[in-house]
Amino acid sequence: MKKFFLTILTTILLGTIVRADEGMWIPALLQRNEAEMQAMGMKITADDIYSINHSSMKDAVVLFGGGCTGELVSDQGLLLTNHHCGYGWIQRHSTVEHDYLTDGFWAMTPEEELACPGLTAVMLKNMVDVTDRVLESITYETSDEDRAEIIKKHIKSIIEEAKKDTEYEVSVESFYIGNQYFLMYNEVFKDVRMVGAPPSNIGKFGGDTDNWVWPRHTGDFSIFRIYVGKDGKPAEYNEENVPYKPDYHFTISLKGVEKDDFTFVFGYPARTNEYLPAVAVDQEANVVYPVVVDLRTQILDIYNKYQEKDAKVRIQYASKHAGLGNGWKKWMGVIEGIRNFKGIDKKLAFEQAYNDWCMQSRSRMKYMHALRDFTPVYEEYEKYRMATTYFTEAGLSIEIIEFAANMAKLSEVTKDTPQEEIDELISELKETSAAFFKDYYQPIDEEVAVTMLTAYRAAQPEDFRPEILNEIDKIFKGDVKAYVDYLFGKTILTSEEKVNKFLDEFKPSKVKKLEKDPAVVAANSMMDFYVENVMAKSRECNAKINNLRRVYMEGQMKMIPERNLYPDANFTLRVTYGKVGGFKPRDAVEYRHFTTLDGIMQKENPDIYDYVVTDRLRELYEAKDFGCYADKDGTMHVAFIAGNHTTGGNSGSPILNAEGKLLGLNFDRTWEGTMSDLIYDPSICKNISVDIRYVLFLIDKYAGCTRLIDEMTIDE
Repeated sequence: MKKFFLTILTTILLGTIVRADEGMWIPALLQRNEAEMQAMGMKITADDIYSINHSSMKDAVVLFGGGCTGELVSDQGLLLTNHHCGYGWIQRHSTVEHDYLTDGFWAMTPEEELACPGLTAVMLKNMVDVTDRVLESITYETSDEDRAEIIKKHIKSIIEEAKKDTEYEVSVESFYIGNQYFLMYNEVFKDVRMVGAPPSNIGKFGGDTDNWVWPRHTGDFSIFRIYVGKDGKPAEYNEENVPYKPDYHFTISLKGVEKDDFTFVFGYPARTNEYLPAVAVDQEANVVYPVVVDLRTQILDIYNKYQEKDAKVRIQYASKHAGLGNGWKKWMGVIEGIRNFKGIDKKLAFEQAYNDWCMQSRSRMKYMHALRDFTPVYEEYEKYRMATTYFTEAGLSIEIIEFAANMAKLSEVTKDTPQEEIDELISELKETSAAFFKDYYQPIDEEVAVTMLTAYRAAQPEDFRPEILNEIDKIFKGDVKAYVDYLFGKTILTSEEKVNKFLDEFKPSKVKKLEKDPAVVAANSMMDFYVENVMAKSRECNAKINNLRRVYMEGQMKMIPERNLYPDANFTLRVTYGKVGGFKPRDAVEYRHFTTLDGIMQKENPDIYDYVVTDRLRELYEAKDFGCYADKDGTMHVAFIAGNHTTGGNSGSPILNAEGKLLGLNFDRTWEGTMSDLIYDPSICKNISVDIRYVLFLIDKYAGCTRLIDEMTIDE
């Protein structure tokens, strides 16, 4: 009876037993989920989704740019992803004269498609379980240090062997926190070109105000194309390259979604930590994230003030603002979600059940000890975690200091350094300088410096912070503004001209002059403190934590059938599935599952940049000129929500219907459910997707770029 009670209790507490609305499943093992998916309404097989024996959907999904997902929608390498995923490239191609952020960009001919040097698309070709080989000869008696060395040696051997028989890039990835390993074969495409993007007033409609929020009215998409050499294989950019012909591309459905429709998302989720102990979640939600939110709030307020005044500054800081703002709002949601839905209490309740399970057998004591040992390690780690947070969020948010850290590389030059090495370093620094000053505005950086250094000094104890912060007290009598005026007044790193002049005249004898530059002094002070006092101890704490997490994870896998525990996200290809539907985030509030163009017009406010509606979109709306893309209710649907477990990296992922046809592009989560990286609650954790019909409507009716529509396979 006791065992039965424990099983029921565990099922209730963990909430992951055969639950369709949670899980990021390994595609190569999807047969385990096939029956459940089909019972929910799926009309295809796991083999249709992932196969190495024939073309399948995996051959149409790529890791885009190292941080997002993209999907192929034509037999000519046409690729869709989110607007915010392509944002950096839209911004890089933009100038005041050709402001693609404001006006959008549409390549009306192949010749107009823009090269994006350095942008890649990575496609998984195969994954093989190599756990036994990686963990061979490791026993319970093996020390953590020996275990790490053995695993490193085995992985190196596996990769070297695999490389001999393939043209693909190979790697070995860890799953279940070091309890399972897969050998991954990836094809890396290196010529990816920008094809189209709507104006930011469409692709980023709602901006930071609506970010992570439902209802959402954002046309969050951009279009790229993969090119290859004439032999059909990946190649660096060349004018002679040709569009890639994929083995598979998605058919697009114009049928839209209904409540309770089955859907699944196929993509590259970045990082989740679903199996953290309560003490770790508490540290994240109540110690670290509040500090990050506070610091970023202050920086974003400064950015906003200057961006509103100057169009050039708005463009320069658009990508920086988006990068800071995305995490800023997410972490606010995580804090609130964990508190409101008692996430830490739920973790503690599970840990009690876990302890009870451990107590049933002496052989399980190591699992109980692992859980117990988390607390002292996290207590030790907090000091170093906060030092790292202020170093990265406050110190390195001062752009001139981050730039100076790059320039400090010249300090390593001596009279014995070969001239060719010096020339190569100078060339590299000139490129860094050009990129830095293109998007740099000194008045912003000065104000950020005063604000961040003030916060840094106030939060970190005098005996545990960079010496430059103490010198503000000693030399400038605590006047941060006076120090910042000195810093920017004396450094040579405030203009590209000054930097290039120094680089052109550089010789080893000038190293000392560089080392005395106030910005370099500040950068070195912060870097030295971090390296000498924080980095090693942080690594030591993390090593302890990771070893405890591995054992704790192994215990959970033994406590609960393996089928019901999915591995945390690690930027490898995953499948998640659930049903379309609204949700009730709080008392007396209930949301339906879709939004329409009507909502955009209701939000329109020409005085607020986030809610400006372009003339062309308003014309189409007033004429109700939606073409074949309107829903059967006659409206133009914009976005919808469903119960698919997603996270960062899933941005741009295809969301597919029961037949595996493209319904839209995943681009966000509901703010109330952003805690899903740590704790998943199906009642509020929903993914948000832009309706593919709205995407096609904008390409066709808004932009008139019908050549792209013509090459897609569309199911009406």
